[in-house]
Amino acid sequence: MEMKINMRLGMQQRLVMTPRLQQALKLLQMPTQELQQVLRQEILQNPMLEEVDEIEETEALDEEAPAEEDRSAEKEPEEPARREDEWDDYFETAFGMGGGTAEVEEREDFLERVPVAKPSFADFLMSQLRLETEDERILEIGAYIIGNLDDSGYLVCPVKEIARTFSTTDEEIEKVLKTIQTFEPVGVGARDLRECLLIQLKTKDMLDSLAARIVSDHFEEFKQKKYLDISKKLKISLKEVQAQAAVIGSLNPKPGLDIFSEGPRYVIPDLVVERVGDKFVIFLNDRNVPRLRISQSYRSELQGDHEISEETRNFINSKLKNAKWLIQTIEQRRRTMIKVMESIAEAQRDFFEKGAGALRPLTLQQVAIKIGMHESTVSRVTTNKYVQTPRGVYELKYFFSSALSTESGEEVSAKSAKLNIKEIIAKEDAKKPLSDQKIADMLRDDGLIIARRTVAKYREQLGILPARHRKQY
Repeated sequence: MEMKINMRLGMQQRLVMTPRLQQALKLLQMPTQELQQVLRQEILQNPMLEEVDEIEETEALDEEAPAEEDRSAEKEPEEPARREDEWDDYFETAFGMGGGTAEVEEREDFLERVPVAKPSFADFLMSQLRLETEDERILEIGAYIIGNLDDSGYLVCPVKEIARTFSTTDEEIEKVLKTIQTFEPVGVGARDLRECLLIQLKTKDMLDSLAARIVSDHFEEFKQKKYLDISKKLKISLKEVQAQAAVIGSLNPKPGLDIFSEGPRYVIPDLVVERVGDKFVIFLNDRNVPRLRISQSYRSELQGDHEISEETRNFINSKLKNAKWLIQTIEQRRRTMIKVMESIAEAQRDFFEKGAGALRPLTLQQVAIKIGMHESTVSRVTTNKYVQTPRGVYELKYFFSSALSTESGEEVSAKSAKLNIKEIIAKEDAKKPLSDQKIADMLRDDGLIIARRTVAKYREQLGILPARHRKQY
């Protein structure tokens, strides 16, 4: 076959996203807190942008304030002159130098509460090792071992590899490791889950207990919840096996997270829903987002009579266009978010009034059609954003779920079905747990048409074990 290179002319439709469009989509998807940082950075980079510090009403009040102060000053009597022996008392009272409530008030107002620095996981363990020994060799090996612990507190580097690194024997590394395994949090330095649990049982003086025997000799059966096999091998009742399983379950499988955890992450809602009478009012929680406007000083440079260079004029015009576009984009973002949340609040009114059990099925496409926008736009608005409601703070994605049919012809949200499954299992007899088919039959009796495999899927998503593993003897 003969191969040739040729050129062809053709027409093709293609969607090209301009840099401005890409930036607009990024701004739409940003949470409020991140948007605040981006806008402050834009203020620093674009001289045509300036932040509006106060609203017009506040400015008007500030203009009237001097006149009121003058009138009040006329009415106030002139303070009599103080004697020299009174000035010490005056300074103590005015500046909080003396005792009493003045000092407390000054400190509460002007002293910033700085959060206490939390030591790292490695520093926490090294401080215990230094208290244990001063031997430089042990400290060096111990620091290497601590450096190879993961976030859960497990040793991820083999002992033989550490021994080769320090040109020593496995026994010396094991000796240092055993020392670290006595540190807080209990269970740190283990090489697997089984060793971690045994360390914790040893600390509680339970190495001779039945629980330690199960972990030591029958751990695989225990992980797979084969309690019947364990009871036969140990010649004990199923009830006793479950009692020991509860003891083992009280141990910490990831001790390192107690120290390594960064603490709670606080969510700042982007939207707020409040009930006013019979209506739910939506507004943005953007008080800390800077309000932008065009700088009047640079605008006057373009409109003034004095001459400026062409390069300066082009620079100002370019920054002016970018500033106008950014202000319009932010305003468009605010309107879009309000529209989407209003549509959600209208569709999920029963949720706001009655709770999670009344959540209705809702899709992104339904909201997009209602507000006249593309489905991808609604998806960007609801991504990584939270709303504060009378029922609590929720992620916007929480209000969207698939639909399940009922015998009456109505549709029920999948989240509502999960809530019903969770309530049914919570009320079941622990000695006779309900199977997935039985739960499906109970939901069908209540009018919800659902298959057994759907119940099993929702149960797994809720983190609930099957019936045979929930049974209590």
